[in-house]
Amino acid sequence: MPQWRLVMQTSPNPASPVQPILAWYDRHARDLPWRAPDATPWGVLVSEIMLQQTPVARVLPVWREWLARWPEPAGLAAEPSGEAVRAWGRLGYPRRALRLHQAAVAITQRHGGAVPADHAELLALPGIGAYTAAAVASFAFGQRHAVLDTNVRRVLARLVSGAEYPPKSQTRAEVRLAESLLPDDPATAARWAVAAMELGALVCTARSPRCADCPVLDRCEWQLRGRPAYDGPPRKGQTYAGTDRQCRGRLLAVLRDAHGPVGKPALDVVWADAVQRERALDALVADGLVDPLDDGRYALPS
Repeated sequence: MPQWRLVMQTSPNPASPVQPILAWYDRHARDLPWRAPDATPWGVLVSEIMLQQTPVARVLPVWREWLARWPEPAGLAAEPSGEAVRAWGRLGYPRRALRLHQAAVAITQRHGGAVPADHAELLALPGIGAYTAAAVASFAFGQRHAVLDTNVRRVLARLVSGAEYPPKSQTRAEVRLAESLLPDDPATAARWAVAAMELGALVCTARSPRCADCPVLDRCEWQLRGRPAYDGPPRKGQTYAGTDRQCRGRLLAVLRDAHGPVGKPALDVVWADAVQRERALDALVADGLVDPLDDGRYALPS
């Protein structure tokens, strides 16, 4: 049982935000299966990949189905990568499914089927970046790492820097700040990482933050400065309707539902704009999500 789920020590610095945020987390943390005492490192890794740019509510049913089918990396590694794409369903950004399959193959071949605990070995897995390696090392193995996702970056920008939003791209200064706040005890540091993330997800949200419910409202620099408005480049919301991404999703849905090769006419009927449809199909092929067959049909990758 990972220690970080059980141990909470008092921060030695009374001005530190760590202790009040940990206390808040104890009372308000969501009951999520990848945080349960019996969650496996593989379950944590799968959750971290699925949760990238996707809300928890959409991830939960797919995560449960995925772990029921592939409770260990070796099970997924033994299947064609197309099955990972099929099981991904409508979570979006399906290249993540390919990355998970590639990681499962590497874990099976290099680490005997067990997700490695070493941070460097996690980072060496295909498709695993700095954030995911730190998150898995922290949440699955109770290690001491700065875990900087969008929510944590926003919390620290407001709490410490007094800015409404963090910079568009992560900076070295943000990493240094996150590292400076880490408790010395690894288990407490891991718990702090998930607590700060949860605060950003539930209270210190991007839009309409619930400042009255914040456990560190009295020391929030953004609040103390009068909540100055963001003065950086315009923040553009993501659009979906009518985009190539939506077109790719519809094409991929046909292939997922078919359970076999599909002729071109079955793809043509799902999107009226022929130029955009062909561009989206070419992109799916280039990304390795669709295989063009010699007979003119298309299939999920084998």
